[in-house]
Amino acid sequence: MSFERKNRASLEWKCRAFLLAVLVTVAFPLRADDSGDKKTVVDSIKRATIGSQSIGVDFAPSWIIPTNSYLRANENGHRDNSAAFSPRLRYSFTFGRDSRLGALYPTAYQGVGLAYTAVFPNATLGHPVSFYVFQGARIASLGRRLSLDYEWNFGVSAGWRKYKSDVDGAYVGPDERPNSPMGSKVNAMINLGVVVNYKLTDRLTLRGGIEGTHYSNGNTQLPNPGANLFGAIVGLSYKFDERQAEAAPVRLSFEHYLGYDLTAYGAWRQRSIMSSDQAGEIPVRGHFGVCGLNFAPMYAFNRYLRAGVSADFQYDESANIERHRVESTPDDHPMFYRPSFRERFSAGLSLRAELTMPIFSINVGIGRNVISKGADTSIFYQTLALKAYVVGNAYLQIGYQLRDFHLPNNLMLGVGYSFGRHL
Repeated sequence: MSFERKNRASLEWKCRAFLLAVLVTVAFPLRADDSGDKKTVVDSIKRATIGSQSIGVDFAPSWIIPTNSYLRANENGHRDNSAAFSPRLRYSFTFGRDSRLGALYPTAYQGVGLAYTAVFPNATLGHPVSFYVFQGARIASLGRRLSLDYEWNFGVSAGWRKYKSDVDGAYVGPDERPNSPMGSKVNAMINLGVVVNYKLTDRLTLRGGIEGTHYSNGNTQLPNPGANLFGAIVGLSYKFDERQAEAAPVRLSFEHYLGYDLTAYGAWRQRSIMSSDQAGEIPVRGHFGVCGLNFAPMYAFNRYLRAGVSADFQYDESANIERHRVESTPDDHPMFYRPSFRERFSAGLSLRAELTMPIFSINVGIGRNVISKGADTSIFYQTLALKAYVVGNAYLQIGYQLRDFHLPNNLMLGVGYSFGRHL
């Protein structure tokens, strides 16, 4: 019996809606006390209050790194997409000095941003608009008015010009070259930068630094080489709300603890297989479901770092389908026998480390499947996930799994709970 995976448009929109819900929810954190968390200070100290608030404008000129054939120069040495320029509008806030989060993380700031990216010279990538959340904190103080900060951004970008193909599946573009590395019009944006801040006045700050940005869709639509940018940041921010500026900071000691994170996730993905003449890979029509479960005991070494070991379970509908291709089916419409459950299920162990900050945590992992069958599940894998704590110890997760540090595997859109966690 053979089967063909049909396009699940409704599933795609549900997952995109989930991603948007994460961004909207974490953009407006609660100011109320969190009585559900374990108390380590007197009850009169609030867990979170809003401190200062800022609005800012950034300008980011970037070089588009030619990391794939879509973005490299043609035989005449010409690149259709070699540079980008991105103006951004940002809102950020800190936690009050009289609150627990403000005392534990006095230099942390977080917020939301909106960016427009213009691509040069021919803009075959399009001109995407991005909505994102961000967070940063001080790495070092370089003087009374000067500081060095890190900052990450994560969001959704829309308006990409996706690749086109003719009836035979060949790429169509200028000079018969591939026209875009983006498999979808909507893609995820991941950004990491280092910024130097100089306080011109008590309210006005000049900022400048360097950053790297990655855009891709997490294998939800092929092709998925994505785009990588490296460039500079120059901007100004204005602090328009200085509530609690005169409040004496609360001095707290951090209590070490052992917590347990339980996460359930799901996503959709596309697959590619080797063509029948072994000339290259071809995408399989339709989408496949992925779901998984992680259980991770995590020890808090300090207020910034948690680490532990995770038991990882995953079911992937598309795993090892290439081994079950129906002979004589054409490359433009391949069909497959259904793989067994054992071939689509895997269980592994991974080492996990987590940067813990207010609202957000960034979790990285490296592991190996110990229960598997077939090349697609007998893998050495890596994970990167952003957790957004929205109510007490309950969180939403947006993550991604790689294999062998460079091959994309699947998204991990999930929900979870941290038992025993407290800040």
